[in-house]
Amino acid sequence: MSGRMEPVAMGRRTKALAGWRSSVRWHPRSIRWRLTLLYSALFVVAGAALLGFTYFLAMGSAPGRAVTTVEGGGLVGPGGAPGTLDPPTVSAVVEAVRSDQLHELLIKGGVALAVMALASIALGWLMAGRVLDPLSTMAAAARRISADNLHERLAVPGPDDELKVMADTIDGVLARLEGAFEAQKRFVANASHELRTPLTLQQTIVDVTLADPDASADTLRAALLRVRAAGQEQERLIDALLTLARSQRGLERREFVDLTAIVRKRLPDSGPRVEALLGPAPVLGDPQLIERLVVNLTDNAVRHNLPEGKGSWVSVWTGVDAAGRPGLRIENSGPVIPADQAAGLFQPFRRLGPERVRKRDGQGLGMSIVAAVVAAHGGRVLARTRPQGGLTVEVSLPAADAPAPH
Repeated sequence: MSGRMEPVAMGRRTKALAGWRSSVRWHPRSIRWRLTLLYSALFVVAGAALLGFTYFLAMGSAPGRAVTTVEGGGLVGPGGAPGTLDPPTVSAVVEAVRSDQLHELLIKGGVALAVMALASIALGWLMAGRVLDPLSTMAAAARRISADNLHERLAVPGPDDELKVMADTIDGVLARLEGAFEAQKRFVANASHELRTPLTLQQTIVDVTLADPDASADTLRAALLRVRAAGQEQERLIDALLTLARSQRGLERREFVDLTAIVRKRLPDSGPRVEALLGPAPVLGDPQLIERLVVNLTDNAVRHNLPEGKGSWVSVWTGVDAAGRPGLRIENSGPVIPADQAAGLFQPFRRLGPERVRKRDGQGLGMSIVAAVVAAHGGRVLARTRPQGGLTVEVSLPAADAPAPH
């Protein structure tokens, strides 16, 4: 029986020893233990230095009054008569007493230092806990925050110390994450809606055509052409989505681009009157994305303009601004746009005015692609409405010799 129990007991002892070793290895890795050991080590070093300094001061100090003879009844000379001790004997006695006192000082000081070192560990543990309490609260609050409740914040109260600054920084990151999540949700919902519309149209055309048993070849051909047009609209939308995703991912290559040459090649040949003032504008970037930027701006300027014959026009400028940055400015006539809606033009699938919703002119991604391309190149884009109607869009890009943006 004892032989059977011995392996079990040994196994339990082994597990207990392994658990103790793991705890010993684990706890010193925590910040609280490290701070406790740091506080204690600093206290021991300072205490040892103070004790050593006091010892050397006491050892180097001289007696306050020189003793040359000792007289009195307590001393017995030769033959039992009272006598005196000579100075060498007196100095030896004083030095022995002083050595004993220094030794006692060193022993008692060392014991006191050891006791206070143990006390400093307990005090250091408590102080480290008080220092780290805000971090524990912040960690618990951060663990509660997920994709479903990004609106919550740490909201740490107190003075503007380092912990408060860190908590406010985390709250700012959470706010940006919440905005990114909301924008992503809106983008997915809008993309799903935009893709569902041509699919529904295709399904309707096919169902109506199949429901007619006497459909002629011309009817079938017309239905196929309408289905093909819906498919082409889907293809254009998917291409626009891919371009937007590529722009938001950043630039994969950079090379010299002549912005003026691209604009000159993409000027509209028909439609409104075009006024062009093209100066040199060298840019370092992705040629395909910059060409897409120019195409989207010129197409929007022509598409959202006054009807032909009513004084429609488009003005295009390229050059270098006062800060040495190459840029592009496109201005056009058109319907009056409220000034507070200009910033919304750069949102995906944003169409201003009910007439644009009814006409479904474009995919609603042109200006958002422009904003993404400009951001990928480290530039800026600004849209301003004109009181007489129309829009002015200004694009500023880094110069060809400027450092690449992060």
